[in-house]
Amino acid sequence: MSFGLKNAAATYQRAKTHIFDNLIHNQVECYIDDLVFKSKVKEAYLYDLRIVFERLRHYDLKMNPLKCAFGVTSGKFLGFVVRHQGIEINPAKIEAILGMPSPNSLTQLRSLQGRLAYIRRFISNLFGRCQPFSVLAKKDTKFVWDEKCQNAFDNIK
Repeated sequence: MSFGLKNAAATYQRAKTHIFDNLIHNQVECYIDDLVFKSKVKEAYLYDLRIVFERLRHYDLKMNPLKCAFGVTSGKFLGFVVRHQGIEINPAKIEAILGMPSPNSLTQLRSLQGRLAYIRRFISNLFGRCQPFSVLAKKDTKFVWDEKCQNAFDNIK
């Protein structure tokens, strides 16, 4: 199936959910075309990997060896850095927000809000901090970036 088709991603996700049914959230995490194989105990990794490869072989799925990394303790998955301690923000995402100038238009404000929504789990009380922005985003409101908005923006940074 070509990924140019409208339902291709959803169909592919459904197929992977079917293929890795009882392994999801235990040995496998998958989202569309990203797969992470994991083991809780280092010694069980090869066994778990063998199970996953048998499933892939059974359903005649191929993996690109140039995009694979095995036996790593951390890696990027869906734009986040996954380590054994937990999930962290990708430093490139933080740099994009830190280097961002103050918004001059509603479009730029929405871009900022989208970037913040992506990392919302890592910023405490993000909704409260973004409260001055919500006034600017209302319909039929003139965009005026005032001191309150600038203070909120600096506080978030």
